[in-house]
Amino acid sequence: MVDLKGKVAVVTGASRGVGKGIALGLGEAGSTVYVTGRTTQEGTDVEKLGGTVLGTAEEVTSLGGKGIAVACDHSDDAQTAKLFQRVKEEHGRLDVLVNNAWGGYERMEHDGEFTWLKPFWEQPFWRWDAMFHGGARAAFVASAYAARLMIEQQGGLIVNISFWAAQKYLANVPYGAAKAAVDKMTADMAHEAEKFNITVISLYPGLVRTESVMRAAEYFDMSNSESPQFTGRVIAALAADPDILKKSGKVLVVAREALEYGIQDIDGKQPRPVTLEEA
Repeated sequence: MVDLKGKVAVVTGASRGVGKGIALGLGEAGSTVYVTGRTTQEGTDVEKLGGTVLGTAEEVTSLGGKGIAVACDHSDDAQTAKLFQRVKEEHGRLDVLVNNAWGGYERMEHDGEFTWLKPFWEQPFWRWDAMFHGGARAAFVASAYAARLMIEQQGGLIVNISFWAAQKYLANVPYGAAKAAVDKMTADMAHEAEKFNITVISLYPGLVRTESVMRAAEYFDMSNSESPQFTGRVIAALAADPDILKKSGKVLVVAREALEYGIQDIDGKQPRPVTLEEA
């Protein structure tokens, strides 16, 4: 088991889904985890998928870490700034930031019609802004505040959750463009942060059994799927790697890193790494 006792992490967008799983994976390694998200009351999330930052924080603590719930909308810079100021005041350090919040997934329907799969000329224009402001820009701002803490301590890990849409067409132009921006941002941030011993990576999960995926499970081949916590376990292993800086600026695949670090999923299975051709 990876040991991250004494380490402090921030996981954005962790009320449910991959973000929740990441928080739990860091929690079972012993980290203090600031769990951020907009949902503080059950049943109030936009997609009605369930989960709250409070619930995730409680589960982090039950697994051996210390979960701290923080209501934070990362599309609001002031709320993001307040979060990192709190981390600084309460712990004086930050070891891991995981940028998972991605508001662009919401409202796949527009005016009562499912528009996610429409060609770009039929996409609602607000979706572009949602992808970049609630996704890529939110990650940029959080990373900037995190880096200021990490520079002081000369080290840290920033993980940007991304996906294959950055490298190939996956049915939605604004989504692909925003994910490509995240990967380029990762590479450039890594270049500037390396001299401060700060690692910045993009990380691609596979097919994750999130609440939204399980709602539509009949349409997916779940045979090689991953639990949300699998991604968290891999990030914990990355955070504990003394040579992690050699991976800075790169795009990593969760299942491939799991093989390298000897990490299994919570059900004991070893998901197979997906390739670009399969994505």
